[in-house]
Amino acid sequence: FVSPLVADAEMLGTPDSELAATMGFSGFGKKARTFDLEAMFEQTRRTAVERSRKVLEAREREKEDQTEKFRVPCTDSSVSASSATGPGSTLTERETVCGESEDNSNEALSGPSRQSQSSAKGPAEDTDDDDDDEEFIGPPLPPGFKDSDDDNDDDTEEEDNNPIKKIPDSHEITLQHGTKTVSALGLDPSGARLITGGYDYDVKFWDFAGMDASLQAFRSLQPCECHQIKSLQYSSTGDVILVVSGNSQAKVLDRDGFPVMECIKGDQYIVDMTNTKGHTAMLNSGCWHPKIKEEFLTCSNDGTVRTWDVNNEKKHKSVFKPRSVQGKRVIPTTCTYSRDGKLIAAGCQDGSIQIWDRNMSVSPVF
Repeated sequence: FVSPLVADAEMLGTPDSELAATMGFSGFGKKARTFDLEAMFEQTRRTAVERSRKVLEAREREKEDQTEKFRVPCTDSSVSASSATGPGSTLTERETVCGESEDNSNEALSGPSRQSQSSAKGPAEDTDDDDDDEEFIGPPLPPGFKDSDDDNDDDTEEEDNNPIKKIPDSHEITLQHGTKTVSALGLDPSGARLITGGYDYDVKFWDFAGMDASLQAFRSLQPCECHQIKSLQYSSTGDVILVVSGNSQAKVLDRDGFPVMECIKGDQYIVDMTNTKGHTAMLNSGCWHPKIKEEFLTCSNDGTVRTWDVNNEKKHKSVFKPRSVQGKRVIPTTCTYSRDGKLIAAGCQDGSIQIWDRNMSVSPVF
């Protein structure tokens, strides 16, 4: 059975739009396109031959232009030579032309002679040339070389403009603590040792005097287990180290990393922070007293700043509670002593800096 639409399309020999829509073929009735590979290869070959022929013709034209440039002065010189020699000369015209062409080729390669240049210049220019020759006697200067006076001027200008040049550093080393962020540094008061702490929970001890070329730390430990190190500081005498980490208990280590004391943890179910014996939340910072070597200071997310004694790890010495203008609790993010140790300051999360008298923890002095 043949559809009448198909029969009509075959009779007409043209694609029918209704039939295409009905059958779902977009190109129904069209013939497939055929490609003649041999013809395509032949066309490609001809194109390549034509292109190479054009390139060769362009190169031949360039060579002819160059030869014409060299021939023009040769013919002029032959005419001048024949007129200058005259009938009485013994040189033939061919020898004159060849000699002149050789001279012209030499001049084209080596440039005008020094004698013609000097004769064309005036006496003043001659003296300048002599001065230049006297200046540049000897081998040529290396590339990038400047006069010593210019170098000094440039160096002084750079030193004046660049503040890094003013730092009196002569040697530099790089100490590799680890692969994660280094968040704490502490330098011994004598400058002989350095401690570093980071987000990898490690505290590393570096001794500059006993360090070899490998620049390795002589001790590495994790004093606070899986807590990031927030602050490290040597005491005023340099015999103990305060370690403040992400937990609520600060630790004190000796110079070689052995534990000396650990602060007690407070009861987190007591509302009044004054009645707790220690911090109940994560610590933020800590520092040593500048005069009393046994006393140090810590601040925490529980909203308190506390002083401690190394010899008494069961309870803090005093508690300071920063408050906002409305009287609400504010978290201290950093803390420090004044230079004489009589005042305690804390920088708080609301942007305020609150200062207390060390012996009076009731309200801030400033």
